[in-house]
Amino acid sequence: MNLLTPDPGLLFWMVLSFGVVFFLLAKFGFPVIVKAINERKEFIEMSLLSAKQANERLVSIQAEGEKLLAEAKAQQKEIIAGAIQEKQQILLAARDEAQTSADQMIEDARKSIQKEKERALQDVRNEVASLALDIAEKVIGERMKDEAMQRKTIEKLIDGL
Repeated sequence: MNLLTPDPGLLFWMVLSFGVVFFLLAKFGFPVIVKAINERKEFIEMSLLSAKQANERLVSIQAEGEKLLAEAKAQQKEIIAGAIQEKQQILLAARDEAQTSADQMIEDARKSIQKEKERALQDVRNEVASLALDIAEKVIGERMKDEAMQRKTIEKLIDGL
């Protein structure tokens, strides 16, 4: 038997067994394999589509996030500007109130000083009147009879000074 030339009977049985195996594979194996490959292909396509949609949503969410961040920064600036303006208004109001209060205190002090001055002048006048009356009694030697008359005369003399 020669190794390079096959025997016709062996060749027949090999072709027959190959045909049977091929027929069985074609009838039962290949459809299952093709179906699995098609399902896998559809799954991959669906996954790619889902990934693309998720990527698009992610981009839109990022854009929306950036928009919200910009709005938040704008609101923050507005709030800070409002707070600064309110602070200035409060400071101006406090300054005005302090100035008004100081002016009122100065005016009250002036009035108090004026009252004290008038009271002191009245006390001095009364003292001077009393001294003048004592001096007049000693000079004249007698006491004037009418108290009202004494006061009137003394006030004329003091006003004349």
